[in-house]
Amino acid sequence: MVSAAEGSGRPADMVDWELAVMTARRLAPAGPVVDADEARAVVADLKAFAAAAEDPVRSYTGLDGSSAPAPLVVVDRPGWSQANADGMRQLIDPLVAKLRAARPGPSSPLVEGVGPKLTGVETGALLAFLSSKVLGQFDPFYSDGDGAAGRLLLVAPNVVQVERELKVDPRDFRLWVCLHEETHRVQFTAVPWLRDHMRTQIVRFVEATDVDPSVLLSRVRAVVEAVVDSARGGDSDGPSLIDLVQSPEQKLVLDKVTATMSLLEGHADVVMDGVGPQVVPSVEEIRAKFQRRRRSSSGLDRTVRRLLGLEAKMRQYRDGARFVRGAVDRVGMVGFNRVWESADTLPTLEEISDPEAWVRRVHGPPAVTA
Repeated sequence: MVSAAEGSGRPADMVDWELAVMTARRLAPAGPVVDADEARAVVADLKAFAAAAEDPVRSYTGLDGSSAPAPLVVVDRPGWSQANADGMRQLIDPLVAKLRAARPGPSSPLVEGVGPKLTGVETGALLAFLSSKVLGQFDPFYSDGDGAAGRLLLVAPNVVQVERELKVDPRDFRLWVCLHEETHRVQFTAVPWLRDHMRTQIVRFVEATDVDPSVLLSRVRAVVEAVVDSARGGDSDGPSLIDLVQSPEQKLVLDKVTATMSLLEGHADVVMDGVGPQVVPSVEEIRAKFQRRRRSSSGLDRTVRRLLGLEAKMRQYRDGARFVRGAVDRVGMVGFNRVWESADTLPTLEEISDPEAWVRRVHGPPAVTA
């Protein structure tokens, strides 16, 4: 990874990204034991099943993303951490620039040297934890300079570990995972404006960041109190770190992002379950065991998940799927697909819980018959 040079036109990093990736590699839990032949077979399966998922997803959703390239990459845990460090670095640049512009004067060499290393270690620890949890991920902001509309990452060791833990058919589980992740790829490649819309929301979130030191200090104290309370066995349903560091303006932006992410995750879950019975013989067993696994994490794991906002992520799957099913029940898949027309037809956070309200707003009130 190339560090930003003085005068490069981008702000100097406030995170030592090279150290973050090194820390993630060092702290990531060891993956499942596989020999070379099995490792090659897993990679081959994931690539083949991702390709095999394209037609069923297209047929079920009515979305065709074949005109926009989005490469598939099968990675290990360090590879996932590297990819996400690269993405985080790109997205955090506007905030870095804003924080530096708000400073009354230059920082001391000590702050410039030590600060990025501390945040690098912290970021690396976060990446290490997440790298053992993620099965797959679509990165809509990845660009290779050749027009790629994002890329799909599948984390091979995590897929193997979960299929072993659940004691399910490896072939079926790998295809089931690919159906979900391929749906995300189709969402962004078939709906080209969605990528820019998400990036715009991130920019707005950064623009709403309050960089007043006293405000930041009060939020840091609230974060520390939440961590201490959780460590003592406090309320596991309290706010996450993300909740604690938002300004009121950021909360408004986050509501929009949460609604969109709930739509995307719920849509992928509905597609995965809708297509599954046709191509994944043991889909009901896999879904039941996977749901039990989600609910049976340890107390410490639940605490970390809640603080990182991952419990909210689980709610996005559930609430988003309920919205998609409710809308499709009322207006069919073709009617539901109006959701992809523009940012104005995306559901609001309130509509995620009330699909009928979205149907009335986008489709109009139901016709009255004599």
